Amino acid sequence: MDDDSLLFLLALGPASAAGLYWMLYRYYRNTDKSHAFERETAITAQPVSGKDAKAGEVRGTQATAISGNNVGDYRRRVKRL
Repeated sequence: MDDDSLLFLLALGPASAAGLYWMLYRYYRNTDKSHAFERETAITAQPVSGKDAKAGEVRGTQATAISGNNVGDYRRRVKRL
C-alpha cells in the first residue's frame, strides 16, 4: 500500500463516525421536520361561567381530624368490582 491509500483509510474512520453521528442525531431529533404545532392544536377560549358560593368555614386549628374521614373504614374506601 502506498502512503496515499493509508492516509485515506485513516481519514475515513473519523469521517464515517461523524457522518453516522449526524445521521442518528437528525433521525432521532427530527431536526429536518417542521410543522405548526400551535396552529394544529389551537383551542378557542370560552368565557368562564359558574357561581361563587361559600362552602363552609373553619375557624382555628383545634380539630385534629377532618370530619367525615374514612381512614379506618377501608371497606367503604375500596370498592370491589
